[in-house]
Amino acid sequence: MASISYTSSFTSLQLSSQPPFKNTTTYNPRAFHGRTRISASVSDTQPLSASTQPESTNLPVRKIPGGCGLPMIGPLTDRLDYFYNQGREEYFKSRIQKYQSTVFRTNVPPGPPIASNSNVVVLLDGKSFPVLFDVSKVEKKNLFTGTFMPSTELTGGYRVLSYLDPSEPNHEKLKKLLFFQLRSAASKVIPEFHSSYSELFEKLEAEIASTGKTSFTEANDQAAFNFLARALHGVNPADTKLGCDGPKLVSKWVLFNLHPLLVLGLPKLVEELLIHSISLPPALVKKDYNRLYEFFYESSGFLLEEAEKNGISKDEACHNFVFATCFNSFGGMKFLFPNMMKSIGRAGAKVHTKLATEIRSVIGSNGGKITMGIMEQMPLMKSVVYECLRIDPPVASQYGRAKRDLIIESHDAAFEVKEGEMIFGYQPFATRDPKIFDRPEEFVPDRFVGEGEKLLKHVLWSNGPENERPTVANKQCAGKDFVVLAARLLVVELFLRYDSFEIDVAKVPIGVSVTVTSLKRASF
Repeated sequence: MASISYTSSFTSLQLSSQPPFKNTTTYNPRAFHGRTRISASVSDTQPLSASTQPESTNLPVRKIPGGCGLPMIGPLTDRLDYFYNQGREEYFKSRIQKYQSTVFRTNVPPGPPIASNSNVVVLLDGKSFPVLFDVSKVEKKNLFTGTFMPSTELTGGYRVLSYLDPSEPNHEKLKKLLFFQLRSAASKVIPEFHSSYSELFEKLEAEIASTGKTSFTEANDQAAFNFLARALHGVNPADTKLGCDGPKLVSKWVLFNLHPLLVLGLPKLVEELLIHSISLPPALVKKDYNRLYEFFYESSGFLLEEAEKNGISKDEACHNFVFATCFNSFGGMKFLFPNMMKSIGRAGAKVHTKLATEIRSVIGSNGGKITMGIMEQMPLMKSVVYECLRIDPPVASQYGRAKRDLIIESHDAAFEVKEGEMIFGYQPFATRDPKIFDRPEEFVPDRFVGEGEKLLKHVLWSNGPENERPTVANKQCAGKDFVVLAARLLVVELFLRYDSFEIDVAKVPIGVSVTVTSLKRASF
């Protein structure tokens, strides 16, 4: 096979007010100077699309079924069902059956005493769910984690971007800063991904040769953190005081943010008393968090200068970079990539051969280069990535508070939601909606090939439809295209190197644990 040239970066990126960015730079890890004037596939002033939710309806208006039970007792009973007696998916499925509706009232964790009000209107279909993206109808202030908000002591005393509503002045400033960071990093993304994940694959091969199996999940944590630090901040963690400690520090800090929503496998009574009923003291993780903060502060010089130019203090900007890189990006890759390996691994050797053939053929016919534009010529690879994002969306839950009285439509009925009510959507039910997708529970590798691309509007992982773009006026993930690019690169790197692979899968508190048991080296 022809030698491979790793070329920068997003072809979906565009020069500001200029022709589309062209990918012509051959990979050189020392060539990046951090000030490329390109912009992510976002428009800072792009107007919001028209709402998919009508103010009037032709469907029968139905009273929202369900209920939240007695104070304290109802939330506690529902929490036990959600975490232990039924589990999250069965919790929702059983209530759909009970109420014969994908829209109903219930409680969601954590409930009292951490969250004073756990009552929500639940949306569990692909038609009703998008109202949660319409910021003209729902408020997003302090709702990133749902009915409770972790202490700002975990983020330096600041409400970081994820907790801001677009109506708040700092939202625009901070989201523009993240767009600037993505533009500045564009030339490094593809080569740094190749470097970081080549190290991962070499480690996997060595461990399989030694023990017959290896944990992809553990190796991915280090590779993902290294990639993000190198690509977005221009620093290799191993060359700093942080060393290889980044992933474990992030995991501990994320636990302190999300523990009321997790099941860790401890005895039920212990979990209920220690992580579902009280907030863990931020002081216990402060030392670890400070190590992360210092690493990002020292490696984000020109980004912090840009923040100051736009009225954001270096301190606040750095806390936002920690959150965006560690919680949003690293957390997303920690969840998404093992799930991708799970789905693609289970798809079997026939699908693997098709992917390897497509990827190697396209790259070989383009002089051995890997660019975003060249990857656009790989319809099966692109479809596989979108199908992974559909079947296991990295962010499962979305919340919004009704700004006014609303009418929300499911496929079968319309429902009146009152101003101030909390609306909750569990995304896997929306993206596996049988009235939208055929064989919704199956991983269908070519689902989004050809005419299937029309279904991308129903892929919702990024806090918005896949065929829409993040702007300062909405809450869609600033790094949406960055995540898609990274996911595509994982598939490309995997099948340039291997014909096929085999795995074992186990559940863990966040995502899945994937053990690789076989890697078949490329033979054609």
